[in-house]
Amino acid sequence: MQGAPHILIVDDHREIRDLVSRALAKEGFRVSTAADGRAMQKVLSAGRIDLILLDLMLPGEDGLSLCRKLRAESSVPIIMLTAKGEEVDRIIGLEMGADDYLPKPFGSRELIARIRAVLRRSHESIFREASGQRPRSYHFDRWGLDIGLRALVRDDGVAVPLSTGEFDLLIALVERPQRVLNRDQLLDLARGRSSAGLDRSIDTQVSRLRKKLELDPGDPRIIKTVWGGGYIFTPDVSRR
Repeated sequence: MQGAPHILIVDDHREIRDLVSRALAKEGFRVSTAADGRAMQKVLSAGRIDLILLDLMLPGEDGLSLCRKLRAESSVPIIMLTAKGEEVDRIIGLEMGADDYLPKPFGSRELIARIRAVLRRSHESIFREASGQRPRSYHFDRWGLDIGLRALVRDDGVAVPLSTGEFDLLIALVERPQRVLNRDQLLDLARGRSSAGLDRSIDTQVSRLRKKLELDPGDPRIIKTVWGGGYIFTPDVSRR
């Protein structure tokens, strides 16, 4: 069990925490739980967490705010849990830095599949970095993409953390500059077929990357939209 992925469940409903904990433990995961943001921070400070299941509606500081703070300082994968059915709530979660979302009520099989898919994408990225299949960094415009840090580094030295989804999407783009890539291609390259049907989330990830990369996100020069076609990463890219 020591080498099993460690999942943190953050939900204020004890019954849900208990049910999800049992389902994850049955599949071989290590599990910790927290009822709110303060308890979550205590668990995070106590040791490594491989993925966070974060409820949207929490007492005190809500899940969206916590997600935004987590993403500002960490690339730990986050799956948002929400009882709200409106798509806007899910999109906001992705904009805050979540890697995936799952509306309540959900079945344990779907939850396990989502967790494994997100962990797999994260582990594949780390393996490619460690095995030398990628350079240590990519450089374009005024930015460097540091593979080890999994962060954008501006030309003045400021590091900007990336979520797993943002990192995977940016890798897909910088490895194929000056090429038009449609949503399906980007899904395959950055998220995998496990995310089929979530193609609009690519638009959300692009929007988040633009806010970090562009001088004027409303008039993007680095990631441009090709109407009816997809997106194109315009700068020249060097590898180091």
